[in-house]
Amino acid sequence: MSDDTPAGNGRPADAGASNTGRPRPAYGEYATPEEQRARIQQPDLTYALETGQDPDRVAYPPNPAESHAPAPGWVPLPPHVDAAAASNDGRRRIDLIVALVLLAYGLVQVVLTVIRALDYPSFARQFMDLAGISGEFTNLAEGQTWGRIGAFAFVAGWLITALVVYLRARRHRWVWWVPLVGAVVSTVLLTTCLVIPLMNDPVVVDFFLPNR
Repeated sequence: MSDDTPAGNGRPADAGASNTGRPRPAYGEYATPEEQRARIQQPDLTYALETGQDPDRVAYPPNPAESHAPAPGWVPLPPHVDAAAASNDGRRRIDLIVALVLLAYGLVQVVLTVIRALDYPSFARQFMDLAGISGEFTNLAEGQTWGRIGAFAFVAGWLITALVVYLRARRHRWVWWVPLVGAVVSTVLLTTCLVIPLMNDPVVVDFFLPNR
């Protein structure tokens, strides 16, 4: 009788049992802390150990050319979560939040500015007082026309900016800078519209060009 045959039964010793009688750990069941830390760096093998799969079967799936059916016990791993992609998604979310905050602030400014632009005589008086121009603004008809045009351009600028933010966000592109550019362009258009009637008013022209 060989040493591998336990007394009384005549069968080979169970290869899966340890000397203490406890079953041999299956795929790292009793892994040491050092082995666990090493497995953390290999998510495929960690998943295999946690689900009781053979790491070799998980790492090397069955070849379809060799067999029409997968090997028994083989389970495909779930897709990995790319840490870089998750971090990028977080930055995209912050980028969109910043753009929405800027759009909200811009909307408030649009409402306040449009109210002032539609009342062009009041705007002209405030401008002349700030500039120290004495006299009365008389180019009222042209001022009202250009005030409406400026108000429309300012509103249109905000709407176009919001549309660009929406389209770029759907394509996962950076959008934080779009409200800033839209505000600059809209302000330039509005300022141009509001300045034209002032530069055609005799009192204002005489103040800025006294020797014309």
